[in-house]
Amino acid sequence: MTRKQRRLVMIGAGLTLLGASTALVLNAMSESIVFFQSPTDAVTKKLDNRRFRLGGLVEEGSVKRDEGTTVRFAVTDTKSSLPVVYTGLLPDLFREGQGVVAEGKMRPDGVFAADTVLAKHDENYMPPEVAESLKRQGVWRDTGQAPVGKETKQN
Repeated sequence: MTRKQRRLVMIGAGLTLLGASTALVLNAMSESIVFFQSPTDAVTKKLDNRRFRLGGLVEEGSVKRDEGTTVRFAVTDTKSSLPVVYTGLLPDLFREGQGVVAEGKMRPDGVFAADTVLAKHDENYMPPEVAESLKRQGVWRDTGQAPVGKETKQN
C-alpha cells in the first residue's frame, strides 16, 4: 500500500468514526427530547410509550383526590379532554380553570400518567405552547387576558 493510499484509509476511518459517534449522540438526544401536545393532539396521535408534555386548562369539576397524594383531573383545550393521574404534591397555584402543563406518558387505558405538573405563575401567565394551541382554536384573547370560555374564571 502506498503512502497516499494509507492516508486515504486513515481519513476514511476517521470520518467513519466521527459519523458513527455523531449518530449515537443524536439518537441518545432524540429519546430525551420532550414535545408539547394539546389534549386534541394526544387523543388523535398514537403516543404510546413516549414521554411528552400535555398542556391545556384544568377542566372545571374534574379534580378528584384519591388516597394519599394521588390526584385525578382532566386537561382540556376546549375541544378535547384527557384524564390525568398524578401522584405527588401539586403546585400551590394549581386549580380548576387554570393553565397547566403535565409531563409523563400515556397508559394503555388512555389515561395520562404525569410525573411532573407545572401551574401558571400569575393571573395572565399561560405556557407559550398552551397559549398558541388555544389561539389556533380561537378561544384565546390576544389582550394579555386569560382565555375566554366556560373553562376559565375571569377576575
